[in-house]
Amino acid sequence: MRVNVDRELCIGAGQCVVTAPEVFDQDDDGIVELLVDSPAESDRDAVKEAEHVCPAQVITVQD
Repeated sequence: MRVNVDRELCIGAGQCVVTAPEVFDQDDDGIVELLVDSPAESDRDAVKEAEHVCPAQVITVQD
């Protein structure tokens, strides 16, 4: 699994951080930061949920 984020389109809602804090964080301006671009298999469900709940749709997950 590979995760990408488009920081330029992020609106700072933080749903990704709430859903998958092992993979996502926010900088001082609230913009998404990707902590790991190839998360563990155990994080798959949380990462897919973060992709789904992101209101700006800036997260893409490739299997």
